Amino acid sequence: MNRKRLQDAILRRHLTYPAVAAALLAAGAARAGGRCDELLLRLGDRIADPVCFESADLTTNGADTTPANNSISTLPVGAFTPVTDRGVIAPPAGSRTPITKAVPGIQLEARFADDPTGQARFLVRLPDDWNGRLVVAGASGTRSEFNGDYAWSDYVVQKGYAYASQNKGVLNLRISDATDPLACRLNPSSGVFVHFYDNDPGQPFTRWAPYIAAAAKLARHAVYAHYGAPPQRTYAVGTSNGGYQVRRAVESYPDLFDGGVDWEGTFVSESTPNLLTDLPAGVLNFPDYFASGYSATSTAAKNIEAAGYPPDLVAGSNSLWASYWASFWEVTFCQWQKRLDPTYDTYGAGTGTYNYVARLSVSDVGENLAAFATTGRIQRPLITVAGTMDGLLPIDHHARAYARRVAAKQKHHGWHGEGHDPAYRLYEVQNGNHIEAYKVTFPELEYIEPHAQKAFDLLVAHVEQGQPLPPDQCVPRGGAIDASPTQPGHCASLFAP
Repeated sequence: MNRKRLQDAILRRHLTYPAVAAALLAAGAARAGGRCDELLLRLGDRIADPVCFESADLTTNGADTTPANNSISTLPVGAFTPVTDRGVIAPPAGSRTPITKAVPGIQLEARFADDPTGQARFLVRLPDDWNGRLVVAGASGTRSEFNGDYAWSDYVVQKGYAYASQNKGVLNLRISDATDPLACRLNPSSGVFVHFYDNDPGQPFTRWAPYIAAAAKLARHAVYAHYGAPPQRTYAVGTSNGGYQVRRAVESYPDLFDGGVDWEGTFVSESTPNLLTDLPAGVLNFPDYFASGYSATSTAAKNIEAAGYPPDLVAGSNSLWASYWASFWEVTFCQWQKRLDPTYDTYGAGTGTYNYVARLSVSDVGENLAAFATTGRIQRPLITVAGTMDGLLPIDHHARAYARRVAAKQKHHGWHGEGHDPAYRLYEVQNGNHIEAYKVTFPELEYIEPHAQKAFDLLVAHVEQGQPLPPDQCVPRGGAIDASPTQPGHCASLFAP
């Protein structure tokens, strides 16, 4: 099934919002009792296995806001890990979004009833003191719909936004072993293998974009059913693969979204460089770099930097590259390769020796990447916030690459007509990296979260009040996004001491 047909199939039941919602409101006279009962009645058969409750606090201070890991008894360990997921993209405790008040309201968790895999999950939070707007979040990695609880939900629900999220239509992972042809080891020295659900049949990565759109439609139904009015504005936010979802949301679904903020979004392209060209270089060269005693002048170090990665940081026996090698480089490569180039012998032919260009002529990997590529043809305002020290999605191959694609589309294709292109901005955070928690070990790094949240406020002011967005810029260490930046454009160096 091609991308357009897949998107249509996923969205078909979610595109009748105004008429159906009005009918459900009329039917609401037969109220079952309680606000959750009414909401569930009006959402009807769009959702399955719902959990709805009144909450005294929709922030993460609320006892039930984020379910416990592995709390769905029918799923294996690792498939549903909300508590772990919310900490993946957020800074550690003490540096997260400040919570200054309780936010009473309703929380609903459920599955999309029409998902044939039974894995597509949905979350919506409806604060009592609603500001008339909706935020829809993407999910990083293979994480759950609770991935943004610290970084995004806590920030927006305190401002009165309704908040929704989804899991890209897929569960996380389950523990496996080396005999499983779809299993991936955690790193080259690990004996632990995991099986990602998104490598299973029926879970192509092309589902990621339509599911953030389907979540927006379902959330708008929920908002209308609960408040009696549709959201005045709907914004998309997300990090990493969730940032990819935001880009696709403003490229493909301008009828659903008024703008977006992507934080460290994944750039997807069949052209080089891409994840399948970058990650093998890190996997291949890191052992020699380690053997060199983390020598910055070693051939291995030069090869890793030549693949686009930022310079390493070393603190005693700890290395920033070592952290990425142990947790991300090989396992991410394996996950993408098994989905996009499944005939490649992952561990027999080698993860570090994978040659994307050579595989183009013997596999469908290029077509598979092209099927869910980010086009750059944005139809709503978009802000990208990215760190110069990202060791998983190097900034020049992801954030800057996407910015170049947007610029090319707006310059050469006349998508909206000269002078009418939606605003696009790239705010580079000097010394920001992909994993906020790494700042604990490497204090030279900077958190991206506060800049992403500031970018959200700037986006809203631009959309709703016509305020100009600050220009593209390098946000200096300890600084903030500025209307008159001292470093417009790209950061001069990836690392600033």
